[in-house]
Amino acid sequence: MAGNTDSKESLASRFRKDAPAPKQPAPAPKQVRQARLRLVQIEPWSVMKAAFLLSVAIAIVTVVAVAIIWGVLGAAGLWDSINSIIQDSIGDNKGTPFDIEKYLGTSRVLGFTMIVAVADVVLITAISTLGAFLYNLAATLVGGVEVTFAEDK
Repeated sequence: MAGNTDSKESLASRFRKDAPAPKQPAPAPKQVRQARLRLVQIEPWSVMKAAFLLSVAIAIVTVVAVAIIWGVLGAAGLWDSINSIIQDSIGDNKGTPFDIEKYLGTSRVLGFTMIVAVADVVLITAISTLGAFLYNLAATLVGGVEVTFAEDK
């Protein structure tokens, strides 16, 4: 029984307020997981589809932006100012007044913008697809692009 009282005393000393707390092991530093991947091929068909959709979106934004800007310039009275400046510089008050909108009308400007937008769609799609083919060729020769991803904690 003597051994039993010793264990009770040591147990009681563990829970005393003045007794030092047992030491906890220091937490290990967090390991950040990393993955090293190599991009060796880009599928040209998926590049072509994505480039086509993005270029169509850019074309729509371009046409809408030109229409809005053209409308704001017309509402601000720019065309009337240009007409009066040209009429004053020509100095001909007898004939028909000069009208800039005969040469730069809304329909002409939007038509030209749509032609440029369609050409941009075709060019951006073709150049992006060609870029995918060229990347695949270069990746075959040099092994591709190596990327390291790390997990945030």
